[in-house]
Amino acid sequence: MKYLLLLFFAISVTAMAQTPALDDLRAKAEQGDADAQAKLGRLYAKLDASSDINRDYAQALAFLRKSAEQGNAAGQNSLGAMYARGLGVDKNMAVALMWNKSAAIQNYAKAMLDIGYMYESGEGGLKQDASEANKWFQMALSVLFTKASQGDAESQFLLGDLYENGNGVAKNYSEAVEWYRKAADQGYAYAQVNLAGLYYNGNGVNQNYAEAVKWYRKAADQGDLAAQARLGAFYYIGQGLTKDYVEAAKWFRKAADQGDASCQSYLGACYYRGTGVAKDYAEGEKWIRKAANQGEAKAQFMLGSLYESGIEVIKDCAEAAKWYRKAADQGQVDAQAALGILYFNGSGVTQDYVEAAKWLRKAADQGNADAQVNLGGLYYKGQGVNQDYVEAAKWSRKAADQGQADAQLRLGFLYYNGQGVDQDYAEAIKWLKKSAAQGNMTANQVLQSINNQ
Repeated sequence: MKYLLLLFFAISVTAMAQTPALDDLRAKAEQGDADAQAKLGRLYAKLDASSDINRDYAQALAFLRKSAEQGNAAGQNSLGAMYARGLGVDKNMAVALMWNKSAAIQNYAKAMLDIGYMYESGEGGLKQDASEANKWFQMALSVLFTKASQGDAESQFLLGDLYENGNGVAKNYSEAVEWYRKAADQGYAYAQVNLAGLYYNGNGVNQNYAEAVKWYRKAADQGDLAAQARLGAFYYIGQGLTKDYVEAAKWFRKAADQGDASCQSYLGACYYRGTGVAKDYAEGEKWIRKAANQGEAKAQFMLGSLYESGIEVIKDCAEAAKWYRKAADQGQVDAQAALGILYFNGSGVTQDYVEAAKWLRKAADQGNADAQVNLGGLYYKGQGVNQDYVEAAKWSRKAADQGQADAQLRLGFLYYNGQGVDQDYAEAIKWLKKSAAQGNMTANQVLQSINNQ
């Protein structure tokens, strides 16, 4: 995991916990201490792990700019990262490159790596240049090896990252583990997260979920968002530890309180289901909306579902369609299927079978059984598509194979009538029985009618 690509979840809040350490840091920063300004800016931007301060890009930029303008390499590199990722400012790779080069000439290895990543990706209009990227990686390596050998935890982490991803060196998970562990043993949160990931995937070490959990917990206790999210997920599914929904909700909340959109979505779902917390629709809607407003596709789908059903909000199919579309445009399969149904029924949108077919196909292509059966229905009736029994049978079979009862019913009809498939009464009975076994009353009635013939 390149440290530049660590997840940054978009939220702007200004609350800051009042702790002696943070008070002292802020006092130094406001007195013009460039190191303190860089550190405080990184905390506000969530470039460094902390649960004591919430993300505020405006504050981050203000402190980082002050530090950078004093010539502080860490401040310059971090300000470059803000421009490279578009965090609180318009994404601008030229400005990012400028600040990183200012830091790099001070022998600041992280800036050298960032420049290497920029040339490697060719992102933001910067010409992709593997040779130039490798040059910067090699420059960084010479600095990192020296500092890492002297026990610098950040340099050890960055070396591990280079070995894990094969940047400037041959990919070597065992080396990555060695350097991550050195940094992790010193309490460096990002190294703890990456070491946990290697244990989880069994890269460079024997796969060991319990060991992964151990390292995620160490980072989570330091306020690392990614670690808190993973620990919550482990408790939720019972991987590497005993399943515990209360603990899962606790860790989801810690990350959600820091602005992690996915954990806000998970926490909202916990409140709706009463999983690990007392069922509370209002609280569930609050967290789901927070995540949806950050662009979390699953939360946008969930919020659309709330509006379509009228749970905790006034039923509003137009609003449902708005949120479904936001999620569907991101490829969220359930939202694509739901939006297709709204177009089919004309709920919240003008009825449009062509649009219905378009969105149902997108979801069906991703394997959504409900979309597949409905797309099969459009082909059967010729709604929004040319009538085509072969296509109707194809999509019905895909859904039927997933256990979708209505699809099994239709496939039974198609075999019985020889539509889109060769007529086959035995195959028809097989699918009708599968559907009836799931409680489909129509399938049961058809079977009785066939038996009475």
